[in-house]
Amino acid sequence: MTVFALGDIQGCYRELRALLEQVHYDSNKDSLWLTGDIINRGPDNVETLQFLMDQSNVQVVLGNHDLHFLAIASGIREQVKGDTLSDLLEHKELDTFTDWLRKQPLIRYDPDYGTLLVHAGVPGIWDLETAMARSDEVFNQLTNNNYRRFLQEMYGNKPSTWHNDLTGFARLRLITNFFTRMRFYRHPGEIELSQKQTQAPQGFKPWFDYRNPSLHKITILFGHWAALGCVQRPYLAGLDTGCVWGRHLTALRVEDGRRFKQQALP
Repeated sequence: MTVFALGDIQGCYRELRALLEQVHYDSNKDSLWLTGDIINRGPDNVETLQFLMDQSNVQVVLGNHDLHFLAIASGIREQVKGDTLSDLLEHKELDTFTDWLRKQPLIRYDPDYGTLLVHAGVPGIWDLETAMARSDEVFNQLTNNNYRRFLQEMYGNKPSTWHNDLTGFARLRLITNFFTRMRFYRHPGEIELSQKQTQAPQGFKPWFDYRNPSLHKITILFGHWAALGCVQRPYLAGLDTGCVWGRHLTALRVEDGRRFKQQALP
């Protein structure tokens, strides 16, 4: 069995299939790990979701675009400029798509590979056990009957600093922002969400410069930050290489760290 971790697909189905053909992916024995944002902004969201849902060995974490789709599908939000979700929203299997996505967590950890999968990042204040527990708090919201209330309350940039005594939807919103939107971070526990490129705001650094000491020997695979391009450090790999923006889709073979890329197709 081979494990391939892929960056943000965002509905780029043709590139996904071409990349999997390039790496000789065998759905009967290989596994796919996905860093989230599997839909939106690209042209083929239905085909992408249907294909991934049909795979027996796929591990997904949710990204901000996946959560945004859930909010739109629930009638809480409307599509904004750049969204390409109409094919999903008008599809007869809409409920099947949303049910599947709601059952996905914000982070995953595989002890056999010593690898953590997340869309955006992990704040330096949390060790592995704490990060998993925080992810579970959001997962429990998404999988209960009142999930629409969480989706309604998850939008916003405040609070921006973590305190252990945070409660309610303010707490859940910040947890969600850490795992699905974070780029820049200031220790201890402050997030900055306005800057999307590579230049850090004053006093902030990329989140991975503040890794919790307990995570130094755990490989973190993340997406979200297309402007960074290919990020490769010891125990760290950024996999969003901007396929939906005309660049390429990246796969990482987890066993040996080799990267494969598929150029965006016209």
